[in-house]
Amino acid sequence: MNESIMIKGVKTNNLKNLSIKIPKKKITVITGVSGSGKSSLVFDTLAAESQRLLNETYSSYIQQLMPHYAPPDVDEINNLPVSIVVDQKKISGNARSTVGTVTEIYTSLRLLFSRIAQPFIGYSMVYSFNNPQGMCPLCKGLGETKRINIRKLIDFDKSLNEGAIKFPTFQPGGWRLTRYTETGNFDNNKKISDYSKDELNLLLYDTGSKPKNPTKDWPKTSTYIGVIPRITKSFIDKEDSQYASDLDYILEVQHCPECNGTRVNDVVRSAKIKGKSIADCVTMSITELLDFVESINNSSVEIVLKDLVKKLESLQTVGLNYLSLNRSTSTLSGGESQRIKMTKHLNSSLSDVLYIFDEPSVGLHPEDIVGINKIMKGLKHKGNTVILVDHDPDIIKIADYIINIGELAGANGGYVTFEGSYKELLTSDTITGKTLSRTHSLNQEKIEFTSFYTLNNVSLYNIKNASVKIPKNALTVVTGVAGSGKSTLIRYLFKEKYSQAKLLDQSPIRGSNRSNILTYLNVFDNIREIFAKLSHKNRSLFSYNSKGACPVCKGKGYIKLDLAYMGDIEQTCEKCNGKRYSDEALSFKWHGKNIYDILQLTVGEAKDLFDDYQINRAIQSLIDVNLSYIKLGQSLDTFSGGELQRLKIAKIIHENENNLLILDEPSTGLHEADIDNLLSLFYKLLEKGSTLIILEHNLSIISQAHWIIDMGLQGGSLGGKVIFQGYPVDLVGSTKSYTAKHLRNYIG
Repeated sequence: MNESIMIKGVKTNNLKNLSIKIPKKKITVITGVSGSGKSSLVFDTLAAESQRLLNETYSSYIQQLMPHYAPPDVDEINNLPVSIVVDQKKISGNARSTVGTVTEIYTSLRLLFSRIAQPFIGYSMVYSFNNPQGMCPLCKGLGETKRINIRKLIDFDKSLNEGAIKFPTFQPGGWRLTRYTETGNFDNNKKISDYSKDELNLLLYDTGSKPKNPTKDWPKTSTYIGVIPRITKSFIDKEDSQYASDLDYILEVQHCPECNGTRVNDVVRSAKIKGKSIADCVTMSITELLDFVESINNSSVEIVLKDLVKKLESLQTVGLNYLSLNRSTSTLSGGESQRIKMTKHLNSSLSDVLYIFDEPSVGLHPEDIVGINKIMKGLKHKGNTVILVDHDPDIIKIADYIINIGELAGANGGYVTFEGSYKELLTSDTITGKTLSRTHSLNQEKIEFTSFYTLNNVSLYNIKNASVKIPKNALTVVTGVAGSGKSTLIRYLFKEKYSQAKLLDQSPIRGSNRSNILTYLNVFDNIREIFAKLSHKNRSLFSYNSKGACPVCKGKGYIKLDLAYMGDIEQTCEKCNGKRYSDEALSFKWHGKNIYDILQLTVGEAKDLFDDYQINRAIQSLIDVNLSYIKLGQSLDTFSGGELQRLKIAKIIHENENNLLILDEPSTGLHEADIDNLLSLFYKLLEKGSTLIILEHNLSIISQAHWIIDMGLQGGSLGGKVIFQGYPVDLVGSTKSYTAKHLRNYIG
């Protein structure tokens, strides 16, 4: 009776009154095209209800401090275990958060060094770079120093009045500029290039003085401070997120010259075990560190050594052996973050838990997935239930049970179209079954390229003296296991030389209830302008974030009722019936439709409605990425991961006539059927003269490349080499490439 999780009548989001059974203590994979309703079933229903019921066991005081989960739209769920969700969200953390601190391996290392390192310098906390006793005095434990590039901050061909200081609030009209123009220290109309050495030092570096001849508008009690110390104190030291992009532009970040990026002071670096300091340990790869720890033979710290070995082996198991403990968590990809989270559960003694993984294949080469599959099977063998939401064929293959949601996306999805084994899925009449069962081919073409982008003897991180050539107006795919150097080669070294290249990276779209595809593609103003002209009103009347908002719900479309520890309840606004607009805004019609009606149209329905070039270009870019079923006004916070990924691709197409594009794992979150559409889009861009450089693990995309650059062989210090560059048909025969091995299996 309790062998399955029983779900009846799920109507969450686009789900159509589903009733299903999920076997316990098995691996179940939920498949289906992007936007079909997989996340609605797994995360918004199963995971949310499990967490909500668990939270209800705590006191009302504790419940108020915990995340609130609204009851999902479901008739009944029975036999639901406590769930642990491992998602793709990057590990949050500030500049002091590292792989070592987040995995607590650095904590164990500190304990080890405090016990047996020589000379003895103190207890565990002394070895912490977050402790004043242990941190490097120059970088304060950050491992890096930041220096303002004067040439990026100051336009020497302009005066102060003309905006010579290129930073927000220092520009004409900005209040901080008055701290210079009202001092009487400078000729405000004089070009900075004409300043004397003393004037320039006063403008840039003065650490505090009283102006001798200030204007009447100068605050009498104020002290004059130069531009550099003022920006350092007001923005850099405070890590002001509001001006993060502006700071990124003017700052040059480099390894701290005092500690060489290890974050600790010379006293900490002086204490050693077998000739190695804790600073040496944090710069080793996980593989090298594991070898070092296993070489220590000391019975007094046996427990600490066992703990370290266990944690380091866990990172190795999930394919992160190339990382170092000193790596900042802010630089980790979503896939790396997810795998670090996995390591917490590898050695857990918990049983009969529901583990839910959101696309564990993200960012992984087929060779890396072999290790991930071992983890999933290990969790199952401990008596746990494992549910995976994934598109990768190698992940789907390990399932004991498969549930396919579909058959299409959005309003056309939300049905269970298949339940059964992998073998049965292959013969099913589903999009997933058909794409998994088809035969695959390799691009046999050998185009004779005459023009190339080149990198010669470049070095950075694990890449040493690499040289590559990338053909122009071609589809080049850069492959290799995670950590092999793909991103370093293309996103840093190539982009540094060819700065005109446009990059699509893995940074998430931060969508909210207030944003939609029109606002994201910057064409909502164009539509509102149409209504403004016909009504002779300001276009702000046709924004639900401005004057056009419903006066009751303030443009949200719903009213939120705070029921304290029971969570928030959202009710459709009775005034506007969820339309978000005021009566006045809705009273004006264009082609028989008011602004709300326009936002209810799907992308496909809006295709021939507008005469505006920018709007039509945006709509076509959405159709090109197979998002024609999305409503124009659908909030971005309701999009699936695959839909957001396609939306990012649409934005790049819409905003750029650029002929050099770098796409970092564009297949992320996409069903294999969506890959066909993605490849079609690539070919369209190539026809327009674009050059595409794609960092990718997906074999469907790799097999159709014109040119392949394969990095490896492994990650970290064991990678960084260009082990192949050339035509796909020549790579397949290679015996020294993991990509070649999996490509051979893929094409049979």
